[in-house]
Amino acid sequence: MRVMSVDQCADQYVLALSPRAEIVGLSKRALNADSNQRALATGLPERRATLESILGAQPTLVVRYWTADARLPDALRRSGIEVVQLDDPNNFPGIARNIRAVAKALGREGEGEALIARMNAELAASRGAWRGARALYLTPNGFTAGDGTLVAATMRAAGLTPEAKSPGYGPAPLETLVLDPPAALVLAFFRDLAGGREHWTIGDAGRVESLTGRPVIASLPGSIVGCPAWFAADGALALARAAPAGGR
Repeated sequence: MRVMSVDQCADQYVLALSPRAEIVGLSKRALNADSNQRALATGLPERRATLESILGAQPTLVVRYWTADARLPDALRRSGIEVVQLDDPNNFPGIARNIRAVAKALGREGEGEALIARMNAELAASRGAWRGARALYLTPNGFTAGDGTLVAATMRAAGLTPEAKSPGYGPAPLETLVLDPPAALVLAFFRDLAGGREHWTIGDAGRVESLTGRPVIASLPGSIVGCPAWFAADGALALARAAPAGGR
């Protein structure tokens, strides 16, 4: 087996489930700070997600979540390469299906079930901690998430009720946050501000807390919320551990 992943989210599944000796390529973002499994990526080859680059690595199996070229999976299959296409789950059962799909293709079903068991144990430890308390999810570029997203599933796993006005992802204007502040805040990606991403404009977590006058329950790193994978349960556990004794 020669295994390659072509984007950062696929990297996480390959690094967690594939024997290191079988990995012939990872994405160019495998070692980024927001790559959850980056410690396992050290020393492994990083390759571009182009047909030429992939064929040059001679993989027998490619794992993909998203790439700019939507035609890539079909082109790879025509070249005789097996492709596992990850879904974009908005809940934890969907993540379990992704894990099982990759594990089956790798012949690593036992390892896949162990990963699912770990995820489920964290979800069980998080369940109901906040007893329905309301909170707004917020990113530094002013976006939030409501029901129908993995973020909302993560919050609800810890007993929080997402305070977004509508389902899915959408803007949370700074003016609204100040004039009609949420009960509490769950921040994400704020720790990654040091990366110098200029389009992130709201500011640091302390500024958001002072502007809204509302407490920040937790600030989750991109390595937890950046990809739909089992470590979203780490986020649920972090939120649960921030709950006061007896919930709210």
